[in-house]
Amino acid sequence: MTAAFAFLYKLLPLYITVILGWIAGRYLEASGRHIAGIMLYIVTPSVVFAGVMAAPLTPEVILLPFLTFALCSLIGVAHLWLARRLLHDGSASIIPLAVGTGNTGYFGIPVALLLFGEEGLALYIVCMLGTTLFENSVGFYLAARGRYSIRDALVRVARLPSVYAFLLAVLLNLSGLHIPEVLTPLFDNLRGAYSILGMMIIGMGILSFRGLAGNVRFTALAFAGKFLVWPLVALGLWWLDATVLGIYDAAVHKAIFLISITPIAANTVVIATLLDTAPRQAAGTALLSTLFALVYIPFMVAMILS
Repeated sequence: MTAAFAFLYKLLPLYITVILGWIAGRYLEASGRHIAGIMLYIVTPSVVFAGVMAAPLTPEVILLPFLTFALCSLIGVAHLWLARRLLHDGSASIIPLAVGTGNTGYFGIPVALLLFGEEGLALYIVCMLGTTLFENSVGFYLAARGRYSIRDALVRVARLPSVYAFLLAVLLNLSGLHIPEVLTPLFDNLRGAYSILGMMIIGMGILSFRGLAGNVRFTALAFAGKFLVWPLVALGLWWLDATVLGIYDAAVHKAIFLISITPIAANTVVIATLLDTAPRQAAGTALLSTLFALVYIPFMVAMILS
């Protein structure tokens, strides 16, 4: 309990940033949508590039995005099967996105830096890319329920600048090249901007919070998948690899576990809105999960990672 409160105290600057985002949205009429474009096309690819450049790349590390992608897909498909039997209001197809991915960037990166330091953050970012790939391919396709083709889903992935930043960084890293020292402050500042602007976007989103927005079953299933099943799968993989397979070390296990306990991704709401598939339900549940995670993550970190 003491460790949880100690970590909660360390997260205080992040929570203050969320409050500042709420103030900006409430009194300055700031919109997270305007910031989102900058984050997607400039800041996020820069953070991914710098993180992968700093990672100790091996074939096992390069495969990490595909491992997390596979885990996201497995959890998402399993919960879609369950959701179709429990939900009858058209919201079932959003469940794979709600449980499979998470707010691994805006929420996860600042926490990963605080927990793991520079090298651990690099591994976390490599793992995190797998959730982005799932979100924009399998997750999007399942949510569309046939409205969009597999080709359209692949086109979405092909448009992600973070994918190209990842591939370029892997190529340069394996070639023995490094980020020039003169550019290091630039990437440090971009990572700081990522944390600040990302947490402020969360605060701006809370401005529109309207509760569960309808179906309690949806929220209960999303919370069970995101905050119970995903962490159990991550812990199961941790145990299997540590006791039987011996492929990865504890740093990778901890990175995947942190991914598993992040709240529902904001992009889940974006996709639900784009597809006009239970957008208010998705928004209410995502925002509620973010508020819940402010307390849930410190306790999980204290119990598992400390």
